[in-house]
Amino acid sequence: MSIWAALAGGFVGTLVLTTGLRAANTFNLTRIDLPFLLGTAFTSDRTRAKALGYGAHFVNGLVFALLYYAVFAAIGYSSWWLGTVFGLVHGLFAATALVNILLPLVHPRMGTSQTSAPEVALLEPPGFLMLNYGRGTPTVTLAAHLAYGTIVGGFLTWPG
Repeated sequence: MSIWAALAGGFVGTLVLTTGLRAANTFNLTRIDLPFLLGTAFTSDRTRAKALGYGAHFVNGLVFALLYYAVFAAIGYSSWWLGTVFGLVHGLFAATALVNILLPLVHPRMGTSQTSAPEVALLEPPGFLMLNYGRGTPTVTLAAHLAYGTIVGGFLTWPG
């Protein structure tokens, strides 16, 4: 197990996660666009928001990979299947607390249940399990995070 393996796994895992979510959006399985959601926290310009959002999403992917590494190191064990379990917890966290509690606190363009009629929110709040972005969103998001966790766990286990 090494930090470099965690970062490599985080990069590949984030690439797979982001590509999976983008494909699901293209095939109308979900309306969620996590990089756009992140990017609009920094700018209202749609093109810049997407670029900044993809950068932020990849940085977040590397940070989460380092968190996975820290937990694996603390317990003295790593595996692809334990990474999958971490991905499950990560996905549930992302679909609940992250987008519904933490992100609205700092996102200047996201509506909330307290947004009044005269206020203009540029983004719809995701809602529980991000269901406001479509019925397939929880399944797609969870599958993408399971893949991410499996990849990071696999990178931290290899070649063992």
